[in-house]
Amino acid sequence: MKPPFVPGLELSAALFGEVEPILRRHFPGLEYAAARLARGSDVLGFDDERSTDHYWGPLLELFVSEADRQRWGPRIHAALAAELPFEVRGYSTHFRPFEGREAHFGRLGHLTQRTERPINHGVSVMTVRGFFHAWLQVDPRRELAPVEWLLMSEQNLRMVTSGRVFVDGPGELAQARRALSYYPHDVWLYVLAAQWARLGQEEAFLGRTAEAGDELGSRLVAARLVRDVIRLAFILERTYAPYTKWLGTAFHRLRCASELGPHLEAALAAADFPTREAQLNRAYELVAHLHNALGVTERIVETVASFHGRPYLVIHADRFVEATERAIASEVVRGWPKRVGSVNQWADATDVLDRPSLLARLRSVYSDSTRLGGADLQVGDGERREYPASPPL
Repeated sequence: MKPPFVPGLELSAALFGEVEPILRRHFPGLEYAAARLARGSDVLGFDDERSTDHYWGPLLELFVSEADRQRWGPRIHAALAAELPFEVRGYSTHFRPFEGREAHFGRLGHLTQRTERPINHGVSVMTVRGFFHAWLQVDPRRELAPVEWLLMSEQNLRMVTSGRVFVDGPGELAQARRALSYYPHDVWLYVLAAQWARLGQEEAFLGRTAEAGDELGSRLVAARLVRDVIRLAFILERTYAPYTKWLGTAFHRLRCASELGPHLEAALAAADFPTREAQLNRAYELVAHLHNALGVTERIVETVASFHGRPYLVIHADRFVEATERAIASEVVRGWPKRVGSVNQWADATDVLDRPSLLARLRSVYSDSTRLGGADLQVGDGERREYPASPPL
């Protein structure tokens, strides 16, 4: 019989309770940190019964120095394979590797009952530096360059700063996680301005599509705007957003969700443009109030108004963009392309955001001399041409 569901982090804690005495017995004096971090709904605290069907169970990351990893890594793995119990909290400690087309996912696939040794257990031995380089292409033990923050996906930042640390003898892991807890102030303002800009670019399209008789288009714009408001809420609360599967779940855990959420849900459910507009505008006014409450810019009027005389209402998000950009003190950050934001704000494909080595190669987006969004652009023959800040409606 399948045992009752236990959150994955509890299983990892139980596994550590079995790992610790084995390490103490075979490797006395070994300095290490033990945690459950990185990939997995369990790390984010969102796992449930459905999560148990793959890459879920008693999992643990063991962090040691590079010298100890090279010297003891294989022996640690072998000792645990030979001595860990076959079960913790009623769940097997043995993983059947992924097979067939899924084989590239690695050796930890599906929990399977085991009565013979060695156990294909879920304890991985690594270094702090190697772990963060693999996930983010940075070494958080040193001060990061401002641009490096823009090249790390929020979903990966959330995963490496979530989960649970069970012990951290050297203190290196905790230090790295603190360093990555959220964006530095001016980088945060740059990201905040860019998110307001996303709203400003499309807020009028809700009414324009409806006015043109395009109900499907109006619904699509509404859905995009709802998602942008949700991501804005994460930024205003200085919280990393997870990937799409868990975006709504994580949003409902934000402080503002109880007031903001019903309006966003009503906007998505609305069968007509007036209701859709009214609900979205109420959501805009709420996030505008949250923005003003931060006190990082001058106070901005929080009410919606007509879009340049057209018969629909918008928050005029550009006001928030400009005020936020004025609040940025760092010359480095002020020199970045206006309203571009982090990779999360202009790249949406999983195969981009989930590949840290690829993201690191996009650094030229922020160091290129070209300025986006209303600035004049250099062309090949040295001529300069003026381009509009946004497409005409």
